[in-house]
Amino acid sequence: MWYVRLTLGASPIFCVRGEMPVSVAREAVRVRDAEATRKRILDAAKREFALLGLGGGRVDTVAEKAKVNKRMIYYYFGGKEDLFTAVVEEAYLDIRRAEKRLDLDSMEPEAAMDTLVAFTWNYYLKNPEFLTLVNSVNLHKARHLKISGAIKKEYPGFVHTVERLLERGVAKGVFRSGIDPIQLNITIAAINYYYLTNRFSGSIIYDRDLMEKQRLDERLQFNIETIRRLVRA
Repeated sequence: MWYVRLTLGASPIFCVRGEMPVSVAREAVRVRDAEATRKRILDAAKREFALLGLGGGRVDTVAEKAKVNKRMIYYYFGGKEDLFTAVVEEAYLDIRRAEKRLDLDSMEPEAAMDTLVAFTWNYYLKNPEFLTLVNSVNLHKARHLKISGAIKKEYPGFVHTVERLLERGVAKGVFRSGIDPIQLNITIAAINYYYLTNRFSGSIIYDRDLMEKQRLDERLQFNIETIRRLVRA
């Protein structure tokens, strides 16, 4: 049996129940297959470009890892540059979607700020491909982000979230006034990003394994306290 509910805005117009037509069933399968194929390509391309960058990444390898014909990549994404753009766009949007789920507006300002710092650290730690993709994006002077309408649309909302958080903290008397939300976000990203992207050289220079759990825990607490001191009234 199949069931269709047609609506106008939030109001239902009519419902139809009956056997699903073969054409509808086939179209549903085709859409699911297309979405699954596209996701496999993106996942494979993300690993390839994170490992080798835009210059070293190969469409042939992506096709092999995604278990698709190379022509499918060109069909869904166009050329290699377009595929790289799709990968980095999805990477930047994914972290923003995850930040939205934090629901910072529902927390007290101090807790929300700690949560944002800890989230950024843990996201970088769990998604090392994101860090290397950011490196690649900047190596090419972010020309792939410049053409992304989705990125330009999504990121101002996050800045406003941080701005509201600062305003609530100032109103409560726990944050100092005059903090630029963009500068603050850059600083939160930087203190988390630098430690992890330089973990190999840092482990040699400072003669300690920066990726030991104790060291990671210490660094997270250091980062949280650094931002607390920065915003504190």
